[in-house]
Amino acid sequence: MSHGLHNLGPRKGATTSRKRVGRGPGSGLGKTSGKGHKGQNSRTGYAHLRGHEGGQMPLHRRIPKRGFTNIFRVEFRTVNVERLNALVAGSVVNPESLQLAGLVKRGKEGIKVLGSGELKVALTVQAHKFTASAVKKIEAAGGKAEVIGA
Repeated sequence: MSHGLHNLGPRKGATTSRKRVGRGPGSGLGKTSGKGHKGQNSRTGYAHLRGHEGGQMPLHRRIPKRGFTNIFRVEFRTVNVERLNALVAGSVVNPESLQLAGLVKRGKEGIKVLGSGELKVALTVQAHKFTASAVKKIEAAGGKAEVIGA
């Protein structure tokens, strides 16, 4: 077989021909066209309803409803103090600089600094929320923790 752009096509076995139902007994899909005998499923216009289980109580109605979604919930992006060691000592750390450094991703409303790990550089950290241990570790390293409004 010669190579070239004019010979491009799907790989062998990647495509199958369309089922032509109701085209005689030799096709294997003649007479009732693979729909069995009579009944709702064999009729034209039949569309299976989502969640319908043939009269049995559907799963979404059998299971009890619990809880709710608080529409006022505020999601925070989190960063641990040990990850702040990657930043230059003495610099001001704010949400924009954390995003540029790749320490937090885009999205959600604010930044929350968590206190996991040890901080070895003095930084002025500006974030929307801090845990008590995070503030303690930032100040112990000679830095400052400043709360900014959302």
